[in-house]
Amino acid sequence: MPLRFPVIPMKAVLAALPPATEDHEWAYEIKWDGYRTIAFVGGVIAGDSGLRLQSSNGNDVTAKYPELADLPTAVNAPSAILDGELVVLDTRGRPNFEMMQRHETQVAYYVFDVLQVNGTDTIALPYEQRRALLAELIEAGPNWMVPTHRVGDGAAFLAASAERGLEGVMAKRLGSPYVPGKRSPNWRKVKNRTQVEVTIGGFTHGSGSRSTTFGALLVGIAETDGSLTFAGGVGTGFTQARLELLTRDLRARVVPNCPFSSTPPRSYSLEATWVLPDLRALIEVAEFTNEGYVRHASFIDLA
Repeated sequence: MPLRFPVIPMKAVLAALPPATEDHEWAYEIKWDGYRTIAFVGGVIAGDSGLRLQSSNGNDVTAKYPELADLPTAVNAPSAILDGELVVLDTRGRPNFEMMQRHETQVAYYVFDVLQVNGTDTIALPYEQRRALLAELIEAGPNWMVPTHRVGDGAAFLAASAERGLEGVMAKRLGSPYVPGKRSPNWRKVKNRTQVEVTIGGFTHGSGSRSTTFGALLVGIAETDGSLTFAGGVGTGFTQARLELLTRDLRARVVPNCPFSSTPPRSYSLEATWVLPDLRALIEVAEFTNEGYVRHASFIDLA
């Protein structure tokens, strides 16, 4: 049975780069920070408009992105099913997830795989054949393109992505098929991470397995004038032993007043316990949001 709407996309595992001895067996693409989207072009599935856009969880989101209405005119086939990422670029040409969420500027659709052409599924084809087919299938347009990829030299590609301030790269094994709805080790999500030193100013209540410790550290950035600017929460990266030790240290430092220069948003402060801001932590972050909050933060150690 050929693929039909909805198609749950193939997913990657979070991992390091493949070993250097296997580097030539992998292709590398930029990891785009946006909304994963399946595009149905032409045929019965796409409907009267000739285009149906589907979110990663199976919802029809076509009406949200009228700037992609002409995508079918750029596909060199009567019908196709494509996989890609909807992104919005900032003024420096970098994907910006917050801008994507607000959708105040037009999106771009970066197509990186093809799952079907003219009713015939292509998911069993090896990665490199699907990429070659994709290059012939899509003509670049004002709001869509097929991004470049490279075979081998993954370390240099990752380093270049870090220099450009990008989130990281995708490593995809040559010869591998596309497996809808599966998280496969044949696709690796390799992220660039930045280490930052922060000051702990509080913590949130824990639940479940953390009911006796804490949920997240509330952290800030120390300013030159001595104030502490709130920078969000850090809820991952802790071993059980570290959780217990930190909980003991934090409870010994509880104070009645918020140590940050301004009270954090209600989503953080509603169940917060404030502490004396004399503990510093080293964390890893993907980036800082426009509000100055850490994104995808993970605890490393006390600084």
